[in-house]
Amino acid sequence: MGHDHHHHDSSHPVDDQGHELSRTSQRYKDTIRVTLIGSVVDLLLGVAKILVGFAAQSQALIADGVHSLSDLVTDFAVLYAAKHSHREADEDHPYGHGRIETVVTVGLGIALIGVSVGIMIDAAHRLFNPNTLLTPGMLALAVAIASVVAKEAIYQYTMVIAKRYRSNMLKANAWHSRSDAISSIIVVVGIIGSMAGLTYLDAIAAIGVGIMIAKIGWDLAWNSIKELVDTGLETERVKAIEENILGVDGVATLHILRTRQIGADALVDVHIQVEPYISVSEAHYISETVRSKLISEIEEVIDVMVHIDPEDDEQAPQYKKLPLRQEMLKKLESAWVNVEEAKKIDCITMHYLQGKIEIELLLPLAILHNAQPDAEIAVKERFVQALKDVEEIKKVSVLYH
Repeated sequence: MGHDHHHHDSSHPVDDQGHELSRTSQRYKDTIRVTLIGSVVDLLLGVAKILVGFAAQSQALIADGVHSLSDLVTDFAVLYAAKHSHREADEDHPYGHGRIETVVTVGLGIALIGVSVGIMIDAAHRLFNPNTLLTPGMLALAVAIASVVAKEAIYQYTMVIAKRYRSNMLKANAWHSRSDAISSIIVVVGIIGSMAGLTYLDAIAAIGVGIMIAKIGWDLAWNSIKELVDTGLETERVKAIEENILGVDGVATLHILRTRQIGADALVDVHIQVEPYISVSEAHYISETVRSKLISEIEEVIDVMVHIDPEDDEQAPQYKKLPLRQEMLKKLESAWVNVEEAKKIDCITMHYLQGKIEIELLLPLAILHNAQPDAEIAVKERFVQALKDVEEIKKVSVLYH
C-alpha cells in the first residue's frame, strides 16, 4: 500500500479527448462507478428479498431486504460526498472539500452501529420468542445465498478502490456491503437451521455478527472524528516526515512539526532551523526543497508550510522590543554622525539573533588607499566606539569590496 503512487504514475488514464485525467478526477470517477454498481445491486437484492420473504414466509429475509434497501441510503450519501469533496479549493474552503468525506464517514460508521444493533435486537427477539422462528423453503435459501455472493463481491470491488485512493469513506461503504452479506449468511444459517430443527442457531450467530459490525462502525466513525478535531498523523508517518526534512542539505534541525488530515490527504506545518548568516534567497530555496521533497516522498502529503528560523525560536529571547530597519537606521546615523567613513557605507546588513542585532557594514576598498597601515582596524574601532551606547547592538563587523 505504501508505494501505490508509483504504479499509477506509469499509465495515467485519459479522457475522451485523450487528455490525462488528474488523480483527483480519476478517484472521483472510480468512486462514482463502484458506488453506483453497489446501489443497483442493493436495489435489486432489497426488492427480491422482500418479495420472496413474503412469499416464503421468512421474517428474517424480509428484515434482510430492508437492510439492503437501507444500504441505498448510504450509497447516496457516498455519491453526494464524492461529488462535493473532489471539488477544488474555493474562497470559502481554502483547504478544499476533503473533510466532506470525513463527515460522511462518521455518519456511515454510526449507521453501521445502528444496523448491528438492529440485527442483535431482532435476533434476541426471535431467540426469546420461539414461535416467531418460521420455517421457510428453498426459494428463500437461494435468494439469501445469492445475496451473500453479490454483496461480498461488491465489498471486494469497493475495497480495491478504497485502498487505491486511501478513502475511509469507501472503506466504510464496503463494510456496509459486507454487513449485508453477513446478515444474509445469518439468514442462510437460520433457514438451514430451521429446516434441520435447530431454530435458535441463526439468532445466536446474528448476535455475534452484530457485535462485529458494531466494532467496525465504531472504528470508522472514531477515526474520522479524530480527523475532524485535527488529530495528527500516526507516529511512524511523522517520523518518516522528520527524516525526510532532516535529509535536506542546509536544514540544521527542526521543531514545531504539526500534521493534520483532510480526507485521504495530509497537511504539514514545520519550523526548520538554518545557518543564521545565509541569504534570504538560499533559506527560501532550502524551504522550497523541503516542501517539494515531502510532497513527492510522503504519499498522503499534499501541501507543506515551512517556517524558516535562524535559531531555535522556542529557546531564543523575544524580539518584540527590537526596532525594525528604518527606526534602527536613525539610531545608527545619529550615533556615528562624527565618523567620517560612515558617509561612504554602501550596504548595512542587520542580523537579528539572540534578542540583539549584529551590524555588518560594507565599505569601498578605495578608502583604505593611501591610508596608514592597520587603517581597517582603526576604522572598525571608530564604528565600535560610536555604537557602543546603542543597547540593541551586540556586534559590529566592517567588510570591504
